[in-house]
Amino acid sequence: MIELALTASGSQRVRFAISPLEEVLGAVQTLLGIRRHPAPLPWLSDVPDVPELMAVLSARHYITEFLSPPPDGPETTAEAQLEVVRATPPEQVALELGMVDADLSGLPADPAAARDLLAGQLATVWQAVLAPQWPRLRELLAADIAHRTRRLGSGGVAAMLAELHPRVRMSGTSVLVDVRARERLSIDSRGLLLIPAVFAWPNVGVVTVPPWQISLLYPARGVASLWSSSVTPPEPLAEVLGRTRALLLTTLDRPAATTELARRHGLAPATVSAHLTALRGAGLLASERRGHRVLYRRTELGDALLTGKL
Repeated sequence: MIELALTASGSQRVRFAISPLEEVLGAVQTLLGIRRHPAPLPWLSDVPDVPELMAVLSARHYITEFLSPPPDGPETTAEAQLEVVRATPPEQVALELGMVDADLSGLPADPAAARDLLAGQLATVWQAVLAPQWPRLRELLAADIAHRTRRLGSGGVAAMLAELHPRVRMSGTSVLVDVRARERLSIDSRGLLLIPAVFAWPNVGVVTVPPWQISLLYPARGVASLWSSSVTPPEPLAEVLGRTRALLLTTLDRPAATTELARRHGLAPATVSAHLTALRGAGLLASERRGHRVLYRRTELGDALLTGKL
């Protein structure tokens, strides 16, 4: 069990961020069979030859923090994180690599050289495998953050954490994470960083190694359906709303635009637009503009209707 005590200075600082490099590490570990994923991902076979990075990521208990440094915010890019990786002090690199439970004999003995080699391989995997998938992944992660932020605002930290993961809960003024490690740490003035991840499923992870900000990694909502094109709405819901509207409501685990929904379900954009407008008018969907696109998402009322909790 890890206990994260909220100090007076850190108690009000709970924020969310997206970590592109965490998805790189997760993708490689999924390919290696270390992590699991609820859907088949044939594009993972496109991971290039990166033997040294794979050696680090073959570890089952600790794979370093500097390879996926806690991000500054929800808009952090892979390039910005890679700059942090390359700037990690050699002594920090040596400390963290020394904690990895894997054979790292293939890495350069010089920590700075090992860091630069691994950073280059991270960049290679990002460009070859994750960058093409990133728009879809990022939308799902952003949707998760939007949902958790609304829950935080309506119910507070304890209520939000209660829905985050079965192994995470509040006890008094501490956050308890049920994992193998045994630690008690105080969250400093930087607060607690919450990082949703596509490849975290079904586990939860904690970053506790100084000087990195204490962070909690958890599975993003809707991961199981991220690459699925087959969605079947509940029959009772279809009888009430109509099959097409029920299908659209069921599909919107993550925000999507009218044209994407039309293409996914083989419907005319005008038909989809009319149904989305009706669902939004009923309070089951909300919309927001991102650039030139209008994205639709389920509201809490829509979630409650879909899960039968009304």
